Amino acid sequence: LLRDSLINEIAPGYTNPAEVAMPVAGGSSFQAGQSGTALDVDRAVTLIRDAFMNPANRTVNLTYSKVDPTRPSFPNLQIMMQQVLATNDFKGLAEIYLLDVQTGQEINFAFNEGSIIAPGISFTGASVIKIPILVSAFKKLPEPTDPQAAQLMESMIELSENAHTDQLMSRFIDRNLAPLVVTEDMKSIGLNNTFLAGFFAPGSVLLQDFQTQANQRTDISTDPDRYNQTTPADMGQLLNDIYQCATFGGGTLVAAFPGEITQSECRLMISYLSKNKIAALTEAGVPDGTQVAHKHGWTYDPRDGLMHSIADAAIVYTPGGNFIFVIYLYDKDQLVYDPNNKLVALIAQSIYNYYNLPGN
Repeated sequence: LLRDSLINEIAPGYTNPAEVAMPVAGGSSFQAGQSGTALDVDRAVTLIRDAFMNPANRTVNLTYSKVDPTRPSFPNLQIMMQQVLATNDFKGLAEIYLLDVQTGQEINFAFNEGSIIAPGISFTGASVIKIPILVSAFKKLPEPTDPQAAQLMESMIELSENAHTDQLMSRFIDRNLAPLVVTEDMKSIGLNNTFLAGFFAPGSVLLQDFQTQANQRTDISTDPDRYNQTTPADMGQLLNDIYQCATFGGGTLVAAFPGEITQSECRLMISYLSKNKIAALTEAGVPDGTQVAHKHGWTYDPRDGLMHSIADAAIVYTPGGNFIFVIYLYDKDQLVYDPNNKLVALIAQSIYNYYNLPGN
């Protein structure tokens, strides 16, 4: 009865709720929340019970505990990212996939010329497609990893060497049909919008023409490359599969490819992706020293020589929590690198700041 009375009748009058930290509109920072106080009910029960038993000392001084300000709700991050795109006058098409690896909460949305549209858009995979190739290579290779294969994988991820990527595929996956093997591996883990239809070398044969749910949309198109395509959600889910395998030794990769992909191999994948140092895109939005395991990419259209898409797919490790961030930008006319690099960095910075608010 005493506890119920304190909780229901006394505590509300003596509680000062903490104020939630709020995002600054259009920026990457947060207005600091305010700490609050809450009645220490457990201690109050003890003190009052003792006072009841004491014929002389019948006074109790209630005590309080500090309540730290909380983060805004996870969905508010989508609003913040949309505001960053809008206030920085982004005129093209963007799709973002964000996953909180601690809770499994995810955000996936597309932003087209100032309006929100359904996600699940097919983009040219560019060099981000080398993450699926990395997975397929480890699936094929026995442990310990062949030194020549390891060297080619490092070059594929760190230097984004297309020639070495083709060598890796033809020597260690399949001499002639490696791209189709990679595609089949991705389908085996449910990534049905991701495919590789040929080698990277100019003039390579198109091995198969793929139709996916993403590239059959009639409402939006990025004119994706027939040789390699993906969606932000597919790449985000693949990175999560690698993360779960490397961190816990389980997840989709281990279940789909038992005995073929191990925890130590997944940790090697994270290591290779973490060596991809470019000081741009996602990396530019987080503090120096932050581990970012990622693969970036951009494409130039041979028809006009202009850049039309930029992408980055990353696992970001932070003190306040780890997250997976995938972003694809596209403009049918042209994407100028510098402002769009800064835009990606600003969005990554807003996510990092959300996870690492003071007091959280």
